[in-house]
Amino acid sequence: MTKRIDPVPTQYSKAVCHGSTVYLAGLIAEDWDKDITGQTNDIFAQMDTLLTAAGTNKSNLLTLTVYIQSFDDYAAFKAAYADWIDHNNLPARATVRADLLDPKLKIEIQATASV
Repeated sequence: MTKRIDPVPTQYSKAVCHGSTVYLAGLIAEDWDKDITGQTNDIFAQMDTLLTAAGTNKSNLLTLTVYIQSFDDYAAFKAAYADWIDHNNLPARATVRADLLDPKLKIEIQATASV
């Protein structure tokens, strides 16, 4: 059975549950004027909400792919990540520099979790 959570009309679902796996779309901050820490924390809050709606939480993250506009922001991202992540259940992670939708966007995060 497939469950779709928080669809963006005519575009995509922010989360798709299939079997015991949850796939999170690439999430961006709701407030593009925030700095890297603010945007990262905004995304983590969205992830917490979506994972809860899927019946799981960040302790069950399997993978995290981070798309960052500039590696000048990497240290600030890592600090926000360290404050949020479950250190006893670290996911596999990749971080890639990428041109994002808008120059104001500092970061986008995509993830997979188990239920």
